[in-house]
Amino acid sequence: MSNKLGLVFFPAFDWKISSTHPERQERLLYTRDQLLEEGLLEHPEIREYNPRLASWQDIERVHVGAPDLKSWVTEAHRVSVGGALVAADAVMKGEVKRAFSLVRPPGHHAMTMVHGIRGFCTVNVEAIMIAYLRRQYGLKRIAVVDTDVHHGDGSQDVFYHDPDTLYISFHQDGRTLYPGTGFMPEFGSPQAIGGTVNIPLPPGTGDEGIQKVLQEVVLPILDDFQPELIINSAGQDNHFSDPLANMEVTAKGYAKITDMLQSNIAVLEGGYSVQEALPYVNTAIVLAMAGLDYSQVVEPAFDEYRYKQKAQVTSEIDAIIKRWHTQWRRRYETQADVLLGLGDYWTDRKQIYYDETGISEQRSERIRLYPDKVGWHSIDSSSYHGPYGAQHVFAMFIPWQADDSCRRDAYDEAWRAKKIGDAQRYVVVDPMKDVQEEL
Repeated sequence: MSNKLGLVFFPAFDWKISSTHPERQERLLYTRDQLLEEGLLEHPEIREYNPRLASWQDIERVHVGAPDLKSWVTEAHRVSVGGALVAADAVMKGEVKRAFSLVRPPGHHAMTMVHGIRGFCTVNVEAIMIAYLRRQYGLKRIAVVDTDVHHGDGSQDVFYHDPDTLYISFHQDGRTLYPGTGFMPEFGSPQAIGGTVNIPLPPGTGDEGIQKVLQEVVLPILDDFQPELIINSAGQDNHFSDPLANMEVTAKGYAKITDMLQSNIAVLEGGYSVQEALPYVNTAIVLAMAGLDYSQVVEPAFDEYRYKQKAQVTSEIDAIIKRWHTQWRRRYETQADVLLGLGDYWTDRKQIYYDETGISEQRSERIRLYPDKVGWHSIDSSSYHGPYGAQHVFAMFIPWQADDSCRRDAYDEAWRAKKIGDAQRYVVVDPMKDVQEEL
């Protein structure tokens, strides 16, 4: 098999937010043209696959919709997810060593509850793929490294309570960019401290800074975690020409971090410099994942002097790395401190805004804390002013690691909530089953 790479393309011709929106089909069409021009789709180390339509069962292992998923999820979303599932199958069956799913719409801003579209995302492609990998292949410890310039707040939301899914995101500082999250104290819930690793980087970070963060923070943490599989949420909007961000990474820089990371599967996320960046960045990533030479990939607009990382940015990155070394080293002490005095439950409240649909979600979340195993978590979720009117859904999420007693506790809690509550729907999600249960 050598370094054989599987590629899946899905440009989603029939899905758009608007005709001039940056998340449009040309994001992939220019890339495909570039790969064809370079002859890479005929290279013996590269094999192309067709996507498939993901089932509703695949999506329902992760998401609950308000009023339901079919109100928001189109066939394009299901094929985007299906492309990632095809990539996962190709790797797990040993047909290829690695796979890159070049699909849209993207997904890393999509949270467990779906009240609309957030940051161009409706369902979380990587999260659904991970639930599928566990269901189909029995994988346990999985790491996701998100290289998108925007913090993947949706992926963080899905994985925040799971100690066996490590989510690492390095991104432009949320004080300067959507969605305004992704700070170091967001380190995982009490039963999964250290399971979320956010590395907010200053605007102006270039190849030097990204590679240093990967070498000195990300790779050592992955080495400690020992995942069975590494997934790259391969956003490309850290590029110096991207219109939605302020970073200075090059196509060759992306190839280098891809080479360093050695992920098993990559899934395309953001990247909106349609002509100046994406054809070159995607080509460079394809070359790196296939074990081919990427040293000659240079964008026409690249200027080595203009995009050299400034000394002040380097200093800020060094300080972030130092802070991360301390925080990671103290993670067990931090978890003990957090758990002290919490008792059997941890609760949290938050408000989530769906920027593409103008919907605000109010959420109350409750986690069952056991001393020796992963507990269930529930979400009581309400939204107003959307196209379907006021929505109120209670969702119980049973962890994939659950034993029989955890499942019984989860159902007892869900029935208790229904008895005293006034939600329109009460749903139980068990990722080890193939259907959601409506109480």
